[in-house]
Amino acid sequence: MDAETLQAVSDAWMKHLVVVFPGQRITDQEHVAFTRHFGAPEIFHQTSLHLRSDRVREIFLVSNVDDQDRVMRPSEPSQKQLSSSRMWHTDSSYRPTPSVGSLLHGIEISRTGGITQFINMYMVYDDLPESLRRQVEGRKARHDFGMLARLVGSPPPTPEEQAAMPPVWHPMVRRHPVTGAKSLYISSIYNDAIEGLDDGAAAKLIEELTEFSSQPKYMYRHSWEPDDVLMWDNRCTVHAVTPHDPAERRVMHRTTIVGSEPVLAG
Repeated sequence: MDAETLQAVSDAWMKHLVVVFPGQRITDQEHVAFTRHFGAPEIFHQTSLHLRSDRVREIFLVSNVDDQDRVMRPSEPSQKQLSSSRMWHTDSSYRPTPSVGSLLHGIEISRTGGITQFINMYMVYDDLPESLRRQVEGRKARHDFGMLARLVGSPPPTPEEQAAMPPVWHPMVRRHPVTGAKSLYISSIYNDAIEGLDDGAAAKLIEELTEFSSQPKYMYRHSWEPDDVLMWDNRCTVHAVTPHDPAERRVMHRTTIVGSEPVLAG
């Protein structure tokens, strides 16, 4: 990709938050190479559930089909954990420097659901009622990868995985390092505590913020076609997928761009 094209893609990404590249019949290696134009691809730290590709380590497997081409049951550990993607979240917010963005390639797509929904968290912050704004300004929320297991009943991280990714605290209002705009920064599948609140009050506030954020007026819903590639900014969006028939094959490969700086408080 030449410099002019890269700049055009980057500008569109910053303006629209989510960019769709239709009809991209790419290999995993090409997927990773494209990602590198925007930053280093993340290597998923968890290995116990086989959600990381063995062939291309930078690929995270959002798939219900295993290496033997078998459709996995929803009760299997990896599928339990992936079911958390139906809740609003932003990728890798549990890292000390959360991810910049993600790129998802739809290899085998669902026709019974599996719509990926995105929320513009700039707009959400701008529209926050004063009662909610007062509760998030100047506060931090905790992001804990281990919360996934508590939410969906998947196996908890191993001691090694927990040690590699301990809980972290990030501002609930962040300033985008490129655009300078403020957004609400929460991730409901990882947020298990808020500064100055007890557990019950923290959970209630995350629930209220998530409910406010998920209004259709802030949302883009993407209905997939084969070989679509979606690129989104994790710093100012949250996303969730709609349910689909678990007997239907759905194979999606994702790269995640490593964070380049700590979260800037808004």
